[in-house]
Amino acid sequence: MTETTKPGFVSGFVSLVGRPNAGKSSLLNALVGSKVAIVAPKPQTTRTTIQGVLTTEDGQAVFLDTPGIHQGKALIHQRMMQAVREALAERDLLLFVADARREIRAEDREAVALVARAATPVFAVLNKIDLVQPKSALLPVLDAYRTLHEFQEFWPVSARTGEGVDELRRAIFRALPEGPAYFPPDHLTDQPERFLLAELIRERVLHETRQEIPHAVTVVVDQWEDTPQITRVAATVYVERDGQKAILIGAGGERIKRVGTRAREEAERLLGRRFFLGLHVKVRENWRENPAFLNALDWRTMAGGDGT
Repeated sequence: MTETTKPGFVSGFVSLVGRPNAGKSSLLNALVGSKVAIVAPKPQTTRTTIQGVLTTEDGQAVFLDTPGIHQGKALIHQRMMQAVREALAERDLLLFVADARREIRAEDREAVALVARAATPVFAVLNKIDLVQPKSALLPVLDAYRTLHEFQEFWPVSARTGEGVDELRRAIFRALPEGPAYFPPDHLTDQPERFLLAELIRERVLHETRQEIPHAVTVVVDQWEDTPQITRVAATVYVERDGQKAILIGAGGERIKRVGTRAREEAERLLGRRFFLGLHVKVRENWRENPAFLNALDWRTMAGGDGT
């Protein structure tokens, strides 16, 4: 922690919470001005908390993206919801992110109730307003959320186009208390490069495959070798059934080859160096219920390997 700060410097921890597919990860990327979380048009893309840090001359906001609030019996779903509950504790501000196009349902009310129990100031952020026409259609959505909780502020935004994001960012800094910078000015995320690359590969899989693949896929980086000219990486993409493996590989291996190429290009853009990326696809039945394997997937456990 960097304790030396100038008078009037503000800092704090801000968790982004909400239902699946509300655009929390897109909003995180927009707020920090860089890609730190993968984005896909699939629910439950985010499986653990992802940190993104924004430092300005006047303050530092430590954002935490979280899995979507949902009900699920599988072990991986239980762990995802535990990550959400941990992200609600001891925060300076919560951003409840909702899809502005979606009518409030029972699941949304339950999500708001979970957030309300945290006794922390909450902004209601209505995302995807670029897809709402006419804009007056936002009014009944705003009124509906007002009946659910005493939100501190309401912010209609579009993480995709940037509409309203600058104003939201300024409001967040106004809401933070005076305090030290918790990280150096150039710190962007707590994710190791291995984890980020695995997530980039998974992101490409989500974009390239059919509806039945997303929840059953995960990625493990098996080898990582840095050389002066290039970083060589071998990774395994795990699915749960042979049929999913066939879909992911594609005819003549074209789909998995496309996944690797696009993930490599994105990694080179984000990390600023050349990569050689080799991908393999393996079947591991019921990996979402395997505690050892799930520990190996989470870099915070430092388990490594594939949980065998």
